[in-house]
Amino acid sequence: MFRKLILITLALTIITPLSANVIHKWVDEDGVTHYSQQPPKDAGAISSKLYSEDLEQKPIGFIQPKVRENNAPVLSEDEKNANAIKKQNSEQASAICESAKQNLHILKSNSRIRSKNEETGELVSMKEEDRQQEINTQQERVKLFCDK
Repeated sequence: MFRKLILITLALTIITPLSANVIHKWVDEDGVTHYSQQPPKDAGAISSKLYSEDLEQKPIGFIQPKVRENNAPVLSEDEKNANAIKKQNSEQASAICESAKQNLHILKSNSRIRSKNEETGELVSMKEEDRQQEINTQQERVKLFCDK
């Protein structure tokens, strides 16, 4: 009994690698590619045979991102323009810095800001979301034009 079990196990280990799975590949009339262990049912479909042992497996799991070789900081368009203004005209850059600081102080210290509508000449209250957006804009200008 034990001898038969050894012979059966030995036979299965030899036969199993020899029998590769056949995979049929074909494209239907809609242009969809199909893969199956059964041949296509459509008699007019031309299938090619692939063998499972010939297919190369792709790695599964996390692929580590590539490290950038150039570690130089990437400047935005605003940063490039601010640097150009600083190089060409330091007085203008200083004036922009002071204006941004003053505007930021006003925006932060006053919650109700009114501005004159240029078309009608009326005083219009600034909405809170517009005020917050303008605060962000002025903070960016301070960061760009004021030396640290």
